[in-house]
Amino acid sequence: MKAENLLASASINIGVAMFILSLFSILKKQPSNAPIYYPRPISLNHHIFLDERFTFSRFLPSLEWVRRASRVSEGQILQQCGLDVLVFIRLFKFGINFFTVSCVVGVLVLLPLNYIDGDRLSSQFHSVNSFTISNIKGGSNRLWVHLSCLYFISCYGLYLLYKEYKDIWLKRIQQLHNLRHRPDQFTVLVREIPFCNEHKAYGCCVDHFFSKHYPSSYQSYQILYDCEELEKLLIHGKSIRERIEKLTQQSLTNRYTRRSDSSKIEILKEMLQDVCRKIRHIRGEAMLSEKELPVAFVTFRSRLGAALAAQSQQHSNPLVWITGIAPEPRDVLWSNLAIPYRHLPLHEIVVFLLASLLTIFFAIPVTAIQGIAKFEKLRKWFPPAMAVQLIPGLRSIVTGYLPSVILNFFIYIVPFCMIAMAQMAGYISRSKKDIKACNMVFYFLVRNAFFLSLLSGSLLDQIGESFTHPKDFPSHLASAVSAQADFFMTYILTNGLFGFSLEILQPGLFMWNYIKSHTWHRGKRKTAYLNSIPYYRIIPFVALSILIGMVYAIISPLLLPFLVGYFLLGYVVFINQIEDVYITYYETCGQYWPCIYLYILVALILMQITMVGVFGLKSKPSASISTIPLLLLTFSFNEYCKRRFVPTFHKYSMQDAKKNDELDEQNGLMEANLQNALDAYCPPFLRPVDFEVEESCSTQPLISPK
Repeated sequence: MKAENLLASASINIGVAMFILSLFSILKKQPSNAPIYYPRPISLNHHIFLDERFTFSRFLPSLEWVRRASRVSEGQILQQCGLDVLVFIRLFKFGINFFTVSCVVGVLVLLPLNYIDGDRLSSQFHSVNSFTISNIKGGSNRLWVHLSCLYFISCYGLYLLYKEYKDIWLKRIQQLHNLRHRPDQFTVLVREIPFCNEHKAYGCCVDHFFSKHYPSSYQSYQILYDCEELEKLLIHGKSIRERIEKLTQQSLTNRYTRRSDSSKIEILKEMLQDVCRKIRHIRGEAMLSEKELPVAFVTFRSRLGAALAAQSQQHSNPLVWITGIAPEPRDVLWSNLAIPYRHLPLHEIVVFLLASLLTIFFAIPVTAIQGIAKFEKLRKWFPPAMAVQLIPGLRSIVTGYLPSVILNFFIYIVPFCMIAMAQMAGYISRSKKDIKACNMVFYFLVRNAFFLSLLSGSLLDQIGESFTHPKDFPSHLASAVSAQADFFMTYILTNGLFGFSLEILQPGLFMWNYIKSHTWHRGKRKTAYLNSIPYYRIIPFVALSILIGMVYAIISPLLLPFLVGYFLLGYVVFINQIEDVYITYYETCGQYWPCIYLYILVALILMQITMVGVFGLKSKPSASISTIPLLLLTFSFNEYCKRRFVPTFHKYSMQDAKKNDELDEQNGLMEANLQNALDAYCPPFLRPVDFEVEESCSTQPLISPK
């Protein structure tokens, strides 16, 4: 890559980022934009100090939001937002710590070494490639320095991973202790309940089974119902109520339409009465018994009893009486609980096929992007492209900046496709759905945005050779990686500077709020735009940047300073977002960390495999062989972590359950926490409605009697 191409990309991205961040700092000071940039404090009824006077300082850019973000501690994040959010922020801190040390090694050791060893008469000596390992002569003993740096960086990465894993593991145990009032610690989700032919229901089987096998700890149960019709009626009833309120308000302000509005209101009230009668009919005991599902939430008198029931096989046939730890009530996806457990493998197959189709179709734009990035190929395929050379500097923009922008545009839609597929998979909680989407997005990006970008030049040939000669895969990978260093450098610049700047500005929401407040919503009270952190949209892209950085840490150390800037900017941006914008819809107590750990481990392994191939290409087989012990060390480290830490993230230990039970009994909190659990798992469609004629919509008892 020519230096002017990299300079063009860096200049455009830095200029755009500075403009967007300056615009954000101005817009954030305007009181009218508080619903966009301060929705979290508004929802928590916190006071926001915004100067409403027309002053010059309101329209000057400032770095106050950066200073404020830098003062936020991990303890504050954990207390206010939970462990999931802290794990999310720790991902950025891992990137800062890892790439700062790697940058020091790369800039002070590898960059001078690569530059000095090159051929000064070579055409690439005055290009960016002169700072990469491709500038080292084949068989040079200087490659041992690269091997030493590889060992140092890999061992430092493993040390950071272990340190993070242990710290988050301890925080998870403490968080479960701090949240011991949560109802999910007393509750078990039971699926595939056998049907009782005698009573023609599922509920009596639940009561009989758990009363018999858990007589000392079983408390009660909540059977679930297939009430799709009831949900539609509730939505319809709420829409009628809103229309009544709107017409009532309109009749008070406009006396000319008062008579017609009154007649419309009477008609709507009759419709609402009819809807309420239908709701009351469906909620009748006889109707509900016909709609029972083989799914129930079972409440126990102690956490120990719930943990034993959730984590053990209840029947000799593993496909009946399937138990698991219940998700917390706000995390439950009620509609997915109606999907039969036996049908879930079919849903998984459909999701796999859809993801495969998306992968295949995505190959088309990625291959086209690489054609733009390589101007020589572009001229060969599309001769009119030579006209680009006629305008000074345009070629640098087209080949250095445009490909990364197009790639970011196409992969922006991937998370939304994956979250829709994860919804189809039938997961019972938002957290499991989001974690599944995270995994799908990350591995999609690794396949398509990374490997496909590497191999798109001669895709089919190289894939075919990799399958027929697996031992040659490292050398193929190393050759492709070395050739694409320039493209990924511009990708990191675009994804970081441009992407994070747009994240904090939220231009789409800003435009929507502006249009809304100046048209149909003018004069009305503004509501805050509340959203949860889109983990599935952010974590995979950050993990991909870590993977790119690790793979190129030894090959092209010039990339490392850009990555340090990427993670520093991402850190302050998302600290601002979690403080002022995003709210927490659920708390899994750190269950995202095992996935993040695996993403980083994949990056470390790819870095080491790539270097095996690089040393082979550089005619240094002894260095390639010396890399194998490092690979074995990495795999051994992973096996240790799987046995040492992973089980705690998926199970609730008997020791912790018993300890929390004893603590609650000492403090007299057991009864209150148990009652909270009994009331928490009522399906939304069985809760009291808030219609204007609510008295006609009486409900059945929320918890089925024991």
